[in-house]
Amino acid sequence: MKHSSHHSMMAAMVTTDDDVSSRPEARAPGSAEGTGTGTQGDAAAAKPPAFSRWTLRFVAVGLVLAALNLRPAISGLGTLLEEVRAGLGMSGTVAGLLTSVPPLCFAVFGGLAPRLARRFGPAAVVLTGMLAIAAGLALRPFTGGTAAFLAATALALAGIAVSNVLMPVVVKHWFPDRVGTMTGLYSMALALGTSSAAAITVPMTEALGGSWRVGIGAWALLAAVAVVPWALVQKDRTSRRPEPQAAEEAVTEESGTGERATEARQPAAPGQNAKPLRITRSSTAWALGVFFGLQASAAYITMGWLPQIFRDAGVSASAAGVMLAVTMGMGVPLSFVLPKMATRMRHQGPLVAALGACGLIGYAGLWFAPASGAWLWSLVLGVSNCAFPLALTMIGLRSRSSAGVAKLSAFAQSTGYLISVPGPLLVGALHGSSGGWHLPLLLMAGLMVAQIAVGLLAGRDRVIEDGS
Repeated sequence: MKHSSHHSMMAAMVTTDDDVSSRPEARAPGSAEGTGTGTQGDAAAAKPPAFSRWTLRFVAVGLVLAALNLRPAISGLGTLLEEVRAGLGMSGTVAGLLTSVPPLCFAVFGGLAPRLARRFGPAAVVLTGMLAIAAGLALRPFTGGTAAFLAATALALAGIAVSNVLMPVVVKHWFPDRVGTMTGLYSMALALGTSSAAAITVPMTEALGGSWRVGIGAWALLAAVAVVPWALVQKDRTSRRPEPQAAEEAVTEESGTGERATEARQPAAPGQNAKPLRITRSSTAWALGVFFGLQASAAYITMGWLPQIFRDAGVSASAAGVMLAVTMGMGVPLSFVLPKMATRMRHQGPLVAALGACGLIGYAGLWFAPASGAWLWSLVLGVSNCAFPLALTMIGLRSRSSAGVAKLSAFAQSTGYLISVPGPLLVGALHGSSGGWHLPLLLMAGLMVAQIAVGLLAGRDRVIEDGS
């Protein structure tokens, strides 16, 4: 990736009114050509709002900082879980359930994000999310019992949940002609935050005196820094406007060749109201939701159980931790490249199949040679984990408007995270009952095959507004 792309990304601006009016209307995915409907004479495209260059720069910085804060509350806690359990007198059952609390909170709170964005605007909601993360992480060190600790964790996870859902919306709202580039940017930052928290939390805790309370509380500072650019964005009048309804908005979209094209909705006939977007009736939305859930399940299984698989094979605890950091760190470069590739393809199925194949290769390696090929399996599974930025990119491509993306993102992530909850628990149960890893690996491989199948459906060139 050329360095110039980073500068253009930070200074990217929405197409001006003259640019929009001078370009031919792009064909919507799945629509027919030459039918005489949907022409420029029949529909007047609503122009996207023009944002100042500084506003877009603040949004880009805020996007990166927000993404950096979406996983340290989870991956940082995992490295100190044993110390937290001892300090709070937490039972093993409650500690085990902590691995399933994040996706559950994402499902519950993430569904509120589109409604809040429509009422207050996406910038205000992301700003509030960053404040919730900072407050939750700052309060956790001062809790004296399990209940208070879980409550503070839930506050941070609520902020993460709404921000999770609105990241694709932010991209579609402020950078509609840079969907792939900006999705790659925040996906890369999210992967960097995840791997950094896993690798840094323990050494940072030791450097700060050895108290787990200081170690997990220090991440509140990063969340506080993320508040600043979003507070500045919120001061801009155009950024304070609520999200429009999906049926009312027209946006510029990055086409398969990287050129800007305007996709506008045909207005309703006189005397008729635009049909409301019924997300639950869209097969594409359901395919995306299931795909998102299966890839999330694979990711949480990897984060929760991969080090233990290596340790049971004879790998040292410190080496197993580094291998997990390598697995999560693979998402840093690939999360920037994959979305750009995905936006240039009409069907993202080949990428889905390639990432799934890497997962199956990794699971086969863990079955036959978990210790001797540990580093290789860590790298391959790191590639497979990059189904997450691909899923986020497909969410941005499966709707024509940022309001539609908001609904689709909330539906896919809420549904997906609910689907992902049982995965890590089932792996643990199978390991406990069998005493080995062959049964869990069979389950993981079966889930990966299902992920590939449903991902091929989700990757088709369709949009939810067409009822598909």
